[in-house]
Amino acid sequence: MKWHISFYSHKVESETLSFPTGILANFLHIAEMIEEFGPALGVPYTKPLGDGLFEVRAKGKEGIGRSFFCMVKGQEVVILHSYIKKSQKTPKKEMKIARKRLKEVKS
Repeated sequence: MKWHISFYSHKVESETLSFPTGILANFLHIAEMIEEFGPALGVPYTKPLGDGLFEVRAKGKEGIGRSFFCMVKGQEVVILHSYIKKSQKTPKKEMKIARKRLKEVKS
């Protein structure tokens, strides 16, 4: 059975799909692989962050995009939050948004 990717909200979907062209192309490629093989692709594509939170690691000539996601019932992946990475470390603010939404989706 194939995996299905959905978005936490329309806002998250539009934020993700408005990534710069190169980053978006890489994100869509990774999304296709997730749908085909499941979300446990591992680095450099996906990475577990603990407590059921994972990230898609999309790169392009314009920089790096990150999309936090979780898995819910069946074979569904929910994209919780996306942003363009500007520093080496994941900003606490971005992680906080993702963890808050993870709790909402899982409850």
